[in-house]
Amino acid sequence: MFFAKMLIPTLRQAPSDADIVSAKLMIRAGMIRKLASGLYEFLPLGLRVLRKVENIIREEMDAANGQELILPLVLPKELWVETDRWSVYGKELFRLKDRKEAEFCLAPTAEEVVIDLVRKEVKSYKQLPLMLYQFGTKFRDEIRPRFGVMRAKEFLMKDAYSFHVDEADLEKYYKVMFDAYANICKKCGFKFRAVEAASGAIGGSFSHEFMILADTGEEEIAWCDCGYGANSQKAECLPISQEKEGSLVLEEVLTPNVGAVEDVAKFLNTSPKKFIKTMIYKADGNSVVVLVRGDHEINEIKLQSLLGANEVVLADEQTVTSITNAPLGFAGPIGLEGVKIVADLSVVEISNAVSGANKKDYHLKNVNFKRDYNADIIADIRKVMHRDICPRCKKESLRFSRGIEVGHIFKLGTKYSKSMNATYLDTNGKENLIVMGCYGIGVTRILAATIEQSRDDNGIIWPDNLAPFNVVIIPVNYEDAKIKETTDTLYKELTSKGIDVLVDDRDERAGIKFKDADLIGIPYRITIGKKNLEKGFVELKARRDGKERIKLLGPKDVSFEMIKIFKSS
Repeated sequence: MFFAKMLIPTLRQAPSDADIVSAKLMIRAGMIRKLASGLYEFLPLGLRVLRKVENIIREEMDAANGQELILPLVLPKELWVETDRWSVYGKELFRLKDRKEAEFCLAPTAEEVVIDLVRKEVKSYKQLPLMLYQFGTKFRDEIRPRFGVMRAKEFLMKDAYSFHVDEADLEKYYKVMFDAYANICKKCGFKFRAVEAASGAIGGSFSHEFMILADTGEEEIAWCDCGYGANSQKAECLPISQEKEGSLVLEEVLTPNVGAVEDVAKFLNTSPKKFIKTMIYKADGNSVVVLVRGDHEINEIKLQSLLGANEVVLADEQTVTSITNAPLGFAGPIGLEGVKIVADLSVVEISNAVSGANKKDYHLKNVNFKRDYNADIIADIRKVMHRDICPRCKKESLRFSRGIEVGHIFKLGTKYSKSMNATYLDTNGKENLIVMGCYGIGVTRILAATIEQSRDDNGIIWPDNLAPFNVVIIPVNYEDAKIKETTDTLYKELTSKGIDVLVDDRDERAGIKFKDADLIGIPYRITIGKKNLEKGFVELKARRDGKERIKLLGPKDVSFEMIKIFKSS
């Protein structure tokens, strides 16, 4: 391909509304353009990278015996009502009506439509296991689209679904897909970690996220050298024991106009670790009292999963007052009736705790579990903290990193097949629910994640197998007959060997061509200048190591060197 004939509108400066490095560089490199908030056009250069990512993923899906298909993007409401997700997805779901007033949504995911297909076509155990996958555009009405293609309203995703006769078969295949996703990350050149994760609106019993390590990542992950890793929303917390004390007499203390834990602790000259923080939540409309230690925070994802609720939100002030008979800031676990109480593991370890007295301007001292209050459920419901011990090895403190989620795999079990009545007949002719797995990966997001992890002050540094072109040939003056002849000969020689080559044939200064080559991130640059040609040389430079310079004799030598490089990579 020749630069002058391609649409590669590079920019010296990124638009002011580009909010992270990858968005700035993709725009500056002429790979994408913003159409509206959360909507992007992929230009030819960006599309070339996108297709290479697709091919890497497709190779792994095919190796896992997947079968590719294409599913509709416009999905009927009726399917989503069957799984009750028409309401669960809420405002993120793009909804529309056709001319007959029938309701549809733009696909944010494809569980319902693929199960509908399978329940119609799969009848026997002989057809299982089965894995179907697609590359499809997805739509989610993000409240704040940001970070370029990292979190957009429209994006390209590979979603795959596996169907099995039982949980054991799903477990075996889940490991196959786990390895496939790890291979994809390795082939894309990522530094990554696979971590346990919350399943969110997709659901299921267990899931892993594949997180690309980057300081700019939205997510925080907790991990240990023993092999444990989890998204901070999912990370397990061990109970924290406190020194046991003899039970003291319960005491009511006046704390006028002091409600927050930190303020009360200061007022009473004690530590927040001695406090029982009492919060009132609504779980699918039902009130629930939640207790955590004063220096801990409630993990609403864990709480939602524990309660099996579709939605968990903090209760309004009126609800808090009706349950505690006190204003905000003075709630405590003692004397609450007719409401479920959930306590974190560490709360019940506190001796002679401090809590609200359910009375304006008063707190209680010397509150003890079982003597003064009880809980309906005691479980891990708090957020992980930097001083926490690894829940697996129980020896080392957890370590923390920022990450970008590019893939998520789920054990769905019978969650969807049950609600949509997707069954098969076993060897005895008995009807059984199909067991499912789900495997998604953000194709457009991989581009942004790569750039966040692999760049420098001059621009993008693409891995060899993701770059839009493997090599850029820069003739210092393409109008010079000898330079043009060498350029064209070298171009034909390299392309004949299957190497993607871009020739920068523009009538521009060499410095501008060099800057654009670095900005775009093409792995290797061959410069053809008059002085070197007179000596019988062209110059080869690796983008990743700008200091490395190799001088080669001619097209055959360059071709041989490039083939050697790409075979090794």
